[in-house]
Amino acid sequence: MEEARLAQIHATALLEGDVELAPDVVVGPWCRLRGPIAIGAGTRLVASVHLDGPLRLGARNWLFPFATLGQAPQDLGFDPDEPGAGLVVGDGNVFRESASVHRATARDEPTRVGDANYFMVNTHAGHDCRIGSRCVFANGTLLAGHVEVGDGVVTGGNVAVHQHCRIGRGALISGTMGLNKDLPPFFTLTGGNIAGSINLVGMRRSGMPSAEIDDARWVFKVLYRKGLSPKRAQEELATRADRPIVAEYLAFLASSKRGVVPGIGEARRGTA
Repeated sequence: MEEARLAQIHATALLEGDVELAPDVVVGPWCRLRGPIAIGAGTRLVASVHLDGPLRLGARNWLFPFATLGQAPQDLGFDPDEPGAGLVVGDGNVFRESASVHRATARDEPTRVGDANYFMVNTHAGHDCRIGSRCVFANGTLLAGHVEVGDGVVTGGNVAVHQHCRIGRGALISGTMGLNKDLPPFFTLTGGNIAGSINLVGMRRSGMPSAEIDDARWVFKVLYRKGLSPKRAQEELATRADRPIVAEYLAFLASSKRGVVPGIGEARRGTA
């Protein structure tokens, strides 16, 4: 089709099946694209990028060598030849060397990645993940299948997140930590499954009003510093349910299926 001819496609690139490229897409040397794939304007595939459909890749994404998007799920019960619902990626994301995101096992809902995320070297998001926008995943971060990640989440290097876990928006996971429960919004994982503090720096940098920061600090103290049972803590939180941040925490807690991380452990100085 005409748009594909207008894109810059290196002679060594291999395009198979239905591949739709916006006019200014750049497909570098040794890339392999197997449709159905649609790629938005300004997206650049540097070199040796592998894409498998069904895949919708938005505008202004930048894929570095050996990044792979849309490969079959790592699920022993899934037929690798089954397309499933595929993968949908938003705009302005960066996938550094050897980053990978797998397509969904579901037939009705794709794996989803939002906008303006930064996936560093050797990061991985498994099948059926739901990833928000403006997240930063440091080198070696591993998100298992069905993980849900809110907006503005940051992980340190070599973080591992168990399948079906949720990470609330604005949360921070320190490097080399493991998570197999839900991490509420704006909290910081400072130990294995331990929310030792809140992401105060992240909240301030995001421009969050001081009143909302104070509410988040209060929630953290109610959950983890007053010695209350989970039920009693939620009852106390409910006394301020008219405040948007507190209501967000209450909704997150109520919808948790894996349970929420505990706060046992010493909070890092200056962060809680």
